[in-house]
Amino acid sequence: MGLKIVVLAKQVPDTRNVGKDAMKADGTVNRAALPAIFNPEDLNALEQALRLKDNYPGTEVTILTMGPGRAADVIREGLYRGADNGYLLTDRAFAGSDTLATSYAISCAIKKMEKCDLIIAGRQAIDGDTAQVGPQVAEKLGLPQVTYAEEVLSADKKKIVIKRRLERGVETVEMPLPGVITVNASAPDCRPRNTKLLMKFKHAKTITERQSESEDYIDLTADRPYLNIEEWSVNDIETDINWLGLSGSPTKVKKIENVVFQAKEAKRMTPADEEIDELMKELIANHTIG
Repeated sequence: MGLKIVVLAKQVPDTRNVGKDAMKADGTVNRAALPAIFNPEDLNALEQALRLKDNYPGTEVTILTMGPGRAADVIREGLYRGADNGYLLTDRAFAGSDTLATSYAISCAIKKMEKCDLIIAGRQAIDGDTAQVGPQVAEKLGLPQVTYAEEVLSADKKKIVIKRRLERGVETVEMPLPGVITVNASAPDCRPRNTKLLMKFKHAKTITERQSESEDYIDLTADRPYLNIEEWSVNDIETDINWLGLSGSPTKVKKIENVVFQAKEAKRMTPADEEIDELMKELIANHTIG
């Protein structure tokens, strides 16, 4: 029994290094000013997909990501760890998309793909922390969804059994397929790169990447079609352009502020209500909380 699995992955700015140039004037993240990494919880999601591939022969794992051309690095990283192929959604029309516009574009891309049994995503991305894209994709595709997944216990072509990690315990649920699950950071870490897969896919690139490089790999890609990373623009998926990018994004970011915690001094307090109240006012005033 083989499953068709799509893993939603995102290349995100490393929010551990947020500086004064992290935000543009239009309220969008200045991604060029920050190091780009594979969103951590999407790696947890990829591991769950790869475990299903290990347990059910014939399973195919596809990485789907949306972003600028450099986001193809996320697909290559997935290939190095065991994914089979990937699609990059890239177009200037996608720029500035919030979760609503992003989930719309992703759902349109999934509709264009061959029928898939399962969509797996990380619970949330570290750049926005909204945890909205996975559930919104499920709603737009009319699919059932399970959030806060920690482990896929079993699966067949009709249903999947999932362990969820909740605030006060663990829950085991069954979901019919096709469906969507979002995975917690408490799920197992993703396996490391596989050396053989790294050698196999190290020249995997999109058509745009090949056009911009000096080396000619035309003969190589003709003999090894798995080295071609599919690249889709707005024109390749059926979308309404008004629902994409900034025009299709009702969310506007007003400000980004970097709060650095430093243990420069100690303060002794008594349990008196007045002192606690004064401390709360101080913490709110310097934006440590609130």
